[in-house]
Amino acid sequence: MAIIVSQIKTTLDEPKENAVGKALAELGIKPGEAEARLYKSSVDARREICFVHSVYVSLKDRSREKRLAEKRQNVRLFEPGELSVSFGTEQPQGDMIVAGFGPAGMFCALTLCEFGYKPVVLERGADMDSRVQAVEGYWKGGALDPATNVQFGEGGAGTFSDGKLTTRINDPLCSRVLERFVEFGAPEDILTSAKPHIGTDRLRGVVKNLRRRITELGGEVRFLSPLSGITRGTGRITSVSVNGADIPCGTLALAVGHSAHDTFRMLLDSGIGLVPKPFSVGARIEHLQTDIDRALYGKYAGHPALPPAEYQLSYHEGGRGVYTFCMCPGGYVVASASAPGTVVTNGMSYYDRAGKNANSAVLVSVSPEDFGGGPLGGAEFIQRLEQKAYQLGKGRRAPAALTREFISGGSSFTLGRVDPTYSLGVEPARLDELFPEFVTAPMRNGLRYFDRRISGFSDSDSILTAIETRSSSPVRLPRNEAGYSECADNLFPCGEGCGYAGGIMSAAVDGIRTAIRIMERFAPPRD
Repeated sequence: MAIIVSQIKTTLDEPKENAVGKALAELGIKPGEAEARLYKSSVDARREICFVHSVYVSLKDRSREKRLAEKRQNVRLFEPGELSVSFGTEQPQGDMIVAGFGPAGMFCALTLCEFGYKPVVLERGADMDSRVQAVEGYWKGGALDPATNVQFGEGGAGTFSDGKLTTRINDPLCSRVLERFVEFGAPEDILTSAKPHIGTDRLRGVVKNLRRRITELGGEVRFLSPLSGITRGTGRITSVSVNGADIPCGTLALAVGHSAHDTFRMLLDSGIGLVPKPFSVGARIEHLQTDIDRALYGKYAGHPALPPAEYQLSYHEGGRGVYTFCMCPGGYVVASASAPGTVVTNGMSYYDRAGKNANSAVLVSVSPEDFGGGPLGGAEFIQRLEQKAYQLGKGRRAPAALTREFISGGSSFTLGRVDPTYSLGVEPARLDELFPEFVTAPMRNGLRYFDRRISGFSDSDSILTAIETRSSSPVRLPRNEAGYSECADNLFPCGEGCGYAGGIMSAAVDGIRTAIRIMERFAPPRD
């Protein structure tokens, strides 16, 4: 047991570590009476810019912790999450398979290995080094590899992003995920930052180190090994098809990611139930990072202690949400297609976030009532939009519009101070020719509202680059409280692709939780 003391402030010009002493002094605790350290730090940009901290305090007198938590609003009890497993007794009739090596698959496999299991990981894309080469070649105008791209390959789609580790879930396993990332090479500041990020450049090495640990512990990772079919027996999957061969399947943790639309089709054709779910579509908006800094930091913009400014905005209209997503300070808009004849965008930044522009997705929520078409109606809707974007972009170029012109319904395209960062180039386009009215109307109103929240957000210099469609999965594979599908009792849907996460952190946590459910049912391998 310990306590977390929140709302401890420091100025921009004093060391953040001063927050520890301030917390102890506020509570009347002498340094020798407790172990204390920074827990989380963030920027408070609401009035006078400062840092706001939470401080971890473990008192020698544990009874005093409870009294402090009861008396003070800024003090809460803290119990670190411990990973404990009660092993099952059932023997799996085949290999323990993890399909997909994004955050969910990585942490599912790692957790299984740490408790003595020997999973086989199937990843449709290539290893990290080969993947980086393929992606960077595509960004320079080379051929798109449908097997290995921004969406598919070691590390999952998040590898070519900002490596953001922010999450809305409040799960004690989040700390475990952060600690593992640091163990494998992530910067230590992710442990205390309220908005931690690794950066795509550092994340690549972290992922490789995590994979090495899996193989050291007896797991196996097979690249260029797509899950192409399953064979079902009575109530369970008996084998999986990979590269023309069948592999006996004892358990299948399905962590294939949100872009595996062909896998969803295969599962549906094989009798595995899945349902459509809401998701969002939109475009990437770019500003000069210095403009965002000035808008949010005011006179403190440029202070060396401040990180590049970030924002998160939302607007609601008639039951439909418009919001910013995956904001990348000092980042780049990148080509993220996974199929020929399509255009897809995403945001990416390196650890230093030193790029000239800031970018974020501006997304509008859509639901099965909008696109229909049964379980795969959302996936088919996405495909049509991405193909239309390819047509409007006249090939690989991304359709783009000045934010001001999109809002007013105009078509002028004279760039101002913001140069688009999409490396394959942009093509002036009317985005209302790309999106249906139920997307463009709320997006316009949302952008007007965002401009009132952040001055200049929708001014003449900002630019919208389309299309963003991969914020979340268009399907969910239902699972019961024990974690497995009612269609096959050894199939464990997992992570973002199956509809149970949204981002690196929540996907990683769901991967750990899925591993726990598997271990609670199935016995460790016999030596």
